[in-house]
Order: sequence, then C-alpha cells, then structure tokens
Amino acid sequence: MTVCAVEPSAGFENGDEYGGGDGRGDGRGDGSAPAGCTFTADGAYGARLASAGGSWYPERWTLDGPEPYAVPLPRNQPEEPGTEVQPMADGRVLIHRVVGGRHAFSLLYPTGPGTGELPLGAVGCPDRSARLRLLPPAPDGERAYALAVGPRTTSVWLVAGGAFGPERLAELPGRCSGGVWLDRSGRMLALDRETEGRTKAVVVDLECGGEVSPLLQIAADSDDRVLLADHDSGLLIVRSDAPSPGQDRLGWGVLGSTLPVRFPECLRVRDCSVTPFAIQPGQVLTPESCAVALRVDGPTGSWVAVWRPAERRVHHLRAPEGWLTGAGLWTPEGVLRLPYATEAVPCGVAQVSPPPAAEPEPGAVPGPQAQQPPSQPQPSQPQPSQPQQAAPPPGHPGRLTAPGEPCPPAPAAQPPTPSAARPVPLREAPLGRLVTNQCRLAWPPGSEVRGAG
Repeated sequence: MTVCAVEPSAGFENGDEYGGGDGRGDGRGDGSAPAGCTFTADGAYGARLASAGGSWYPERWTLDGPEPYAVPLPRNQPEEPGTEVQPMADGRVLIHRVVGGRHAFSLLYPTGPGTGELPLGAVGCPDRSARLRLLPPAPDGERAYALAVGPRTTSVWLVAGGAFGPERLAELPGRCSGGVWLDRSGRMLALDRETEGRTKAVVVDLECGGEVSPLLQIAADSDDRVLLADHDSGLLIVRSDAPSPGQDRLGWGVLGSTLPVRFPECLRVRDCSVTPFAIQPGQVLTPESCAVALRVDGPTGSWVAVWRPAERRVHHLRAPEGWLTGAGLWTPEGVLRLPYATEAVPCGVAQVSPPPAAEPEPGAVPGPQAQQPPSQPQPSQPQPSQPQQAAPPPGHPGRLTAPGEPCPPAPAAQPPTPSAARPVPLREAPLGRLVTNQCRLAWPPGSEVRGAG
C-alpha cells in the first residue's frame, strides 16, 4: 500500500512553514497541519497521540483484523502535545520526546494492563535552533528515521532498527524538508532542499554514505517539491510555482518516463488548501489511473477529494464524522479507508468508494476546468462496511496530452504491453501551457521503481 501521513517540517513550531500565499499548501513543509494518525507502509498498524481529560498519551491502532481496535499506551506521566509517535511493523510504537534539550527515542508496547518501554537512545543537537522530526514510516516497517535541520546543514538519522542506537547516516548542505520514500527497500529518500533561497527536490542514497543527486528541477527560479510517490506505478505528485510564479501548483509525473510533468487546472480549488495524502497502489503499468486522495481545507471545514491523472476533474466527498484529518490509505481495489474517532466509536475506519474512473471519449480533448469546493460539506459517519458515494462536481474527464501529442485513442481491449523504465537526464524544459509544463524526472540507476514510458 502507498500511505502517506504528513508530519510537520522543521520550523513548524515557529510558524515559518506556512507558505504559498494563495493557500494551496502541500503539507510537506509549508502548507498544512500534520495528519491525525500515522500508518505503517502496509497499513497493518497506526499510531496517534490521543487525549483524555486534558492528558496526552500514545495510542496504537490495529487495522489488519476483522475489526479495527485501539490499544492505549500511557506511561507514568502524560506526554507533551508535540510528542511524535510512529507505528512499527511488529506492533510496537516509536515515540520521540524532547528531554532536557535532547531528542530521546523509545519503543512502546502493551504488557498486560501496563505499557512497556524500550529506550533506544537520544540525539543531541548542538545548535539550539535546529529542529528534529521523524520521517514518514520506512517501507519495511522495521526501521525509523529522523531529519535534523540546522541553519546550514541537514542530517538524516537512523533512530530505530540499528545495532547501536541512533546513527547519523548522511549530512547534506542546506535546509531540507519533506521526506518521501522512492523504493521498497528504504534506500532512496527524496527530500526538498533549500539552498540560496530556492527549494529543489533531491534524492539521498542512504546506502552510499548519503550520496545526493538531483530529482526535480523545473526552472532555475522555481521551488520544486516532491509530495508523494507510489512504488508500484512510479507516480509522483509534486508541487511547484514554476507554472504560476508566486503561486504553488500541484502536478504529477512518472519516475523514469520521458513524458513531462503536468499541472492540472482542476487541482486548484478557490480559497482552499489542497493536500495529497495517499495514492492507490497496484497500478503497475498505468500510473495515470491511480486514484489520489486529497485533503481539502476551506472556510467551511475539511473534507476529502479524489483525483486521477487520467481525468480533469476532482471528486469531492464528505469525510466521516471524527475523521483523523489528513490520514487514510488505499486498497489495491480502489477503496479509500479513512480512520475516525468519535465518542461512540473511539476506533473506526470508514470505507469510501469514489466514483469509478471515466473513460475518455475517442478524439475528445476537453480543456481544463477549475473545480469549486462543494457548498457547505457536512461530514457524516458512514458505516465501516458500506461504501460512501458522492455526486461528482461539474467537469469533463479526459487524458492529459503533452504539447504536440495526438489525441488519445479509445481504450484497447487488451492490456498494455509492459515497458521498461527509461532513466533520462534531468534538465530544464520550457514552460508552455499551464497543464503541460515540462520537466524531466531523473532516477538513479539500479532502482526498483518502474514507470510507464
């Protein structure tokens, strides 16, 4: 499964992580609050910081059984509100506390009526202005990593799963944010690095001493970030202000493909912040058919939306009551699972089935249309076993085409012929139409990610 739970980036506490004056944040360091729950990569466990009577405590969710259930993991004293927790593949929960100016890490696990704790060690930051946060869960679920951001350098730490406690794996010049795993082995990590006033996505090879290579560069004066990546299809969701200087735009591309990165107009929702948080897995040869879950924050509240690269429309859906905002995961069959907690149901997962993908009409290339948020979305509490439907907003489906490409033909009855990923050199490309701004995505050789050419 492709799961992403957004965590706050360095500097979040000081408020300097809110950027993009048009309100279109991406949740990867400059746009939105962290998600309410974090999942393992396989979706078996979740963890969050819950509260009761004004006290905070870690809580583990088990999601791979017939019914989801939660196990509280309190210690002798309440946790601080900013404490980070992350589930591991074996059911333990990693906790990150700040104690006496040092960052301490431990593994929590249930022991009958109590909670056991295994200390892992601590990381000290000599510069008090530095920030340290957990990276998203590693694909294997056996290790956990953290990002320490200082004034001029950034360090990647292995904080769980090592042989001798926390271990620094890499140090990069510049301030980094984000954090997206690009392969199943947990070797390739995409970070958004800020140098000389500009932010560009880079790849860090954690098995080669932290070797850094460029990943995304659209224009010399643009800020280009990677938000999500799917290991099966190679689909990347990016954010850049290149197509609209001064305004961040969401776009998509495919690792190893020679096709351009594109910025659909439908992903711009007026007066709202749009944050992608999960990609449908299992679409190995058809990245354009992957469903992408979006968190939409607007004046009337937060709700869920679904978008597919092959379509030029966004389906707006009601979120379940008590949704742990920004958290969710897809099944390969295209069912979106959204965790929620209410007084009546302290641990629930709503099954949401978005409208199916629309087939493009032969020879039709409709123009992009901006989407408007639904009028006063009212969250409801769907039954966990019943899919939730919603009427689609106005718009026309259609495949995006690069400049000069012929119109897409009607879908063939036979499955597409597999095509090997083709790594291409990274270079800048001219900015044409807003929907088809171009950029090439370079991919380090020897990777396991496959893309559609």
